[in-house]
Amino acid sequence: MNSKKELWILLASFVLPIAFGTAFFYLSPTFFTQHTVNYGEFVNPIITTTKQDITFIDTQSGLQGLWTLTYTTKKCDNICIKVLQYMRTVRILMNEDMRRIQNLLLITNKAKTQQVDILVGYASEVFNRQLNQFPENSLFLIDPLGNMMLRYNSKNLDIKRVIKDLKRLFKYSRIG
Repeated sequence: MNSKKELWILLASFVLPIAFGTAFFYLSPTFFTQHTVNYGEFVNPIITTTKQDITFIDTQSGLQGLWTLTYTTKKCDNICIKVLQYMRTVRILMNEDMRRIQNLLLITNKAKTQQVDILVGYASEVFNRQLNQFPENSLFLIDPLGNMMLRYNSKNLDIKRVIKDLKRLFKYSRIG
């Protein structure tokens, strides 16, 4: 074999994998995002919360840099009470990571709610419009930076899956 053929073979062995990989990435972009390991649905587009978006009943409260399980509803009925119990159970079952989580009942209208033993807040009009793109009575996970990350359907909520998502997030997260 002469030196020109060796040079072309050596060059092709380095360039062709990069070219094929790049072509595959751009010709089939959904292949890499099709299969995820999370059970909740990613909130897309990302919704970032600010202090003005949520008015808390207890003025000392806030998102405080913690992971927040947030249940959004217009009024707290039987389904709401059931989901709030699930949220308490999730927090307890997280064991040593339970200090990294807080629960929030977010009322999307200005109606008064019965006394519950978790954090209660009211959504602003702007924030309420952003939440209207999702089904009513959804459970959201808000990260410590205020970004709504995952959404769970409260009608068929499986707390084991929520716990698996939280454990995976806590394993790799350095915040909160």
